[in-house]
Amino acid sequence: MKFGIVPINLGEFTDPQVVIPFVHKAERLGYESVWTAEHVIIPKHYDSVYPYNPSGKVPFQPDAAIIDPLVALTFIAAATSRLRLGTGVNILPQTNPLYLAKWAASIDHLSQGRLMLGLGIGWLQEEFTAIGVPFARRGKRSDEYLAALKAVWSGQEVDFQGEFVRWQGFQMRPAPAQAGGVPLVIGGVSAPAIRRTVRHGDGWYVIGKDLDEYRAHMRALDDECRRQGRNRAELEITAYWDYYRQGADSLSAYQELGVDRLLINVRALRHDSPDAALERFADEVIAKHG
Repeated sequence: MKFGIVPINLGEFTDPQVVIPFVHKAERLGYESVWTAEHVIIPKHYDSVYPYNPSGKVPFQPDAAIIDPLVALTFIAAATSRLRLGTGVNILPQTNPLYLAKWAASIDHLSQGRLMLGLGIGWLQEEFTAIGVPFARRGKRSDEYLAALKAVWSGQEVDFQGEFVRWQGFQMRPAPAQAGGVPLVIGGVSAPAIRRTVRHGDGWYVIGKDLDEYRAHMRALDDECRRQGRNRAELEITAYWDYYRQGADSLSAYQELGVDRLLINVRALRHDSPDAALERFADEVIAKHG
């Protein structure tokens, strides 16, 4: 099992004097990856419903400090040599896909193949409005953007003609270091998100409130893989682990479900400090199961 940390670009981790010693220690203790969250802005008041919290609100204050994920991961990449770098997740239809392709390829090239690009379609309509991007049909645009990202990272001259993307007559250099391009890790547990994962993804970023919900998500993924004729083993599964509530005994259940990577929020471990949580989890879990 691989173990990662999320989020690495929020709160105290926006302080460079905190995050760099922290990721050095994480790398030394055997953590495999660090992951970010993305919001450009969160309004003080919003009507959109956050789908992963019963309150319908994000689990932090709207004015919380958040470093842009790709900037944060570039900064961390320069200070580390082994940690993999994941976005968990970036909001794909809010950004220009050609810029995103260039940024991701550049990070992967400079980090020598350590980037994993987690992508979702977004939920906060007020943020889309502030950016000036349509909220409607964001799923359709995301499907096309995902195919276009793969095309531009192919190393070949690009000729991609779609409804939202029309690219031709150029090659992106440098290409990503990873063969086939930066792995696309699709976020979301809705039926369209699972279809998108199976159709376009190299991995799946999945959040569930408990193991029963995770079992239901995995059954839905298996069903969709059968419908599309895809081998589920081709998808790397990344899941959030509520270790504080579920404990180490739940690890075997995630392994049985076919989860490849578990992410922890060091603040959610409820220790005196993130450093203490980092060390204790490494002693209790990574040293035995990593």
